[in-house]
Amino acid sequence: MSDHSGTRSEADDVRRFWEGLGLPGLVDVHTHFMPERVLHKVWAYFDALGPLTGGVEWPISYREGEGERAALLRAFGVRAFTAMLYPHKPGMARWLNDWAAGFARRTPDCLHTSTLFPEPGVEGYVRDAVEAGARVFKAHVQVGGYDPAGEALDAAWGLLAEAGVPVVIHCGSGPAPGTYTGPERVARVLARHPRLRLVVAHLGMPEYEEFLGLAERYGEVRLDTTMAFTDFSERMAPFPRRALPRLAALGDRILLGSDFPNIPYPYVHQLHALERLGLGEEWLRAVCHDNAAALFGLPGR
Repeated sequence: MSDHSGTRSEADDVRRFWEGLGLPGLVDVHTHFMPERVLHKVWAYFDALGPLTGGVEWPISYREGEGERAALLRAFGVRAFTAMLYPHKPGMARWLNDWAAGFARRTPDCLHTSTLFPEPGVEGYVRDAVEAGARVFKAHVQVGGYDPAGEALDAAWGLLAEAGVPVVIHCGSGPAPGTYTGPERVARVLARHPRLRLVVAHLGMPEYEEFLGLAERYGEVRLDTTMAFTDFSERMAPFPRRALPRLAALGDRILLGSDFPNIPYPYVHQLHALERLGLGEEWLRAVCHDNAAALFGLPGR
């Protein structure tokens, strides 16, 4: 368990942020809920400084149990969040999707999340998840070690594009590059499926400008802010300030993401990091609530 003796104070800080913007709360499109034993293995990987962490010290800030973590997000005023989960080998995705469907049923403020992996049967279980009400998918190119433009996923991408279901995809090469990370293969996916609603996680860190370019080219591409602009990430992969006007111009397609609970700093720091960019309150309102509310059909403000 983490020591959160200051939880009430932290919740007050988060609420002051969105209340000051005149928002009814936050929508966070990048939070992690998964079977507890799987999540504990993820935490152990971070604790051991596994190679995909970039060898950086990464203390997990929120190690509470599942119910406590959900309650904490509600205390922060997060109106809707996700259960980002992902397989690292064949045979996991369908099982994870079954778990996530149950989690969504018992957690109404969680957007029903599913995942996928390039394997036989992927199109079938993706279709099953969509028909069961999945509202967002998670794809993790770095952890999964697969080519998103490979033939095995092509039909699944087409199905998701047709259904209009967004996919939050970790495809940037941070915090450590993978064999298939980077913008080139994602560009090939989008060339075949231009209506696919890809949400590029972490703003595509560190290939920020290349992924901004994909969003400028494809109207359904979005980016989430997960860990971007925080002191932690700026030390590893600083966002180029010359690209801020492009980020501002895409203000209707940038979504708040946090990586909660797997973050090495308080939740409110992500919000302050966005605020100090100086892009204005309307941009912050759109990013922290309105864009995701529109994407997922949530009540407006």
